[in-house]
Amino acid sequence: MFSSKKRLDNAYKEAKVIDFDNASKFIFFSDCHRGDNSFADDFANNRNIYFHALKHYYAEGFSYCELGDGDELWENLSFTPILEAHKNVYNLMKLFYQQDRLHMIWGNHDMVYRNPNYVKRNLFTYFDAKTGKEESLFPNIQYHEGIVLKHCETEQQLFLTHGHQADWWNYTFWKWSRFLVRVLWKPLNVMGIADPTSPAKNYKELIKVEKRTKKWIIENNNLITITGHTHRPRFPEPGDIAFFNDGSCVHPRSITGLEIENGEISLIKWQVATKEDGTLQIVRVLLEGPKKLIDYKTE
Repeated sequence: MFSSKKRLDNAYKEAKVIDFDNASKFIFFSDCHRGDNSFADDFANNRNIYFHALKHYYAEGFSYCELGDGDELWENLSFTPILEAHKNVYNLMKLFYQQDRLHMIWGNHDMVYRNPNYVKRNLFTYFDAKTGKEESLFPNIQYHEGIVLKHCETEQQLFLTHGHQADWWNYTFWKWSRFLVRVLWKPLNVMGIADPTSPAKNYKELIKVEKRTKKWIIENNNLITITGHTHRPRFPEPGDIAFFNDGSCVHPRSITGLEIENGEISLIKWQVATKEDGTLQIVRVLLEGPKKLIDYKTE
């Protein structure tokens, strides 16, 4: 059985390389777990926050990197009900894609996307009931296990991946986990019982996953590594182990992500805030940073 080191090595070695410079802008979100808008759809609570944030990043010229578990394909048997439930989100993502500003990574909950045939069948086109025919969605889109952002001038690299490579159960036995979620945990979820196989809900597992990932980063010359999976935001100081985590889009009443702009990285949160007159607005809150990426570079 592959170790987490081998799985991370492989994801890094096979990663798609994207060149960037200090003028490049990226937003990283992960763990949206977009569902079918039913009682078990954790994304539904934050869909307006997420949509507003993504609209902002589109208008500001950011590229969107989704670091896995974007679609909840454990609880849901197919992508179709997810698309129908969150059509406005996919139409917005489509605009990013048409401008080559959408970069997708698969996680354990959408691991089916590592199969190019599945992606082709489900994401290239969709059936539109209004027109009565197949319409274009993400034609020729590719999903990756890892992406490396490589700075054109400094040659500094940032490794992006979901992070479940350090979680052997959810990588190797993901089909078994998916079965348990569909049959057992989805109904129990309604009663407030958490899934113990999920590192986001199981603190001991979360610590183990983070520990293995940090070990791999140290062995790879403190390579900046950005993951999701555990739903726990991480933002190290320069000089520490360069392990970042963008958190998730299913926190109660807020979403977290990482931004890169002007050669700097920041941890941000979008949430609903109350104005003086009692009306609600969606606001961006800076949690950590910005810190210069070059300050994390080791010789």
